[in-house]
Amino acid sequence: MNTKSKWITAIVAFGLVMIAPRLMGQDIAEVSVQQAHSMSQQGVLLLDVREESEYSALHAPKAKLIPLGEVGSRLKEIEAYKNKPVAVVCRSGRRSAKAVFLLKEAGFTQVSNVQGGMIAWEQAGLETIR
Repeated sequence: MNTKSKWITAIVAFGLVMIAPRLMGQDIAEVSVQQAHSMSQQGVLLLDVREESEYSALHAPKAKLIPLGEVGSRLKEIEAYKNKPVAVVCRSGRRSAKAVFLLKEAGFTQVSNVQGGMIAWEQAGLETIR
């Protein structure tokens, strides 16, 4: 397989990951960063699915870190939120969309993707921890 074919395959695979929930009839609920901030202050779980280095550099107050690749194996840590609202955030909103899909498949009923992720959070001037 040549380099061009590898890139095309990677782009198609990424696109399928991003649209899989919609193809399966599961629209992803989304909330703005302002809504997610307010929800977090009211005790809603704000789940950050970025990598530890990203989280260490900048994160939202009260955010719980579980990197996307570990979500499936660490569900017990957030099981108490299975029937409660959960807002999922990442850098831009893409990884968190995949995490929302994974959580829904695991039976979480009120999961939302934070639109624009931490990029939008910081641009909105919302509180962060560095």
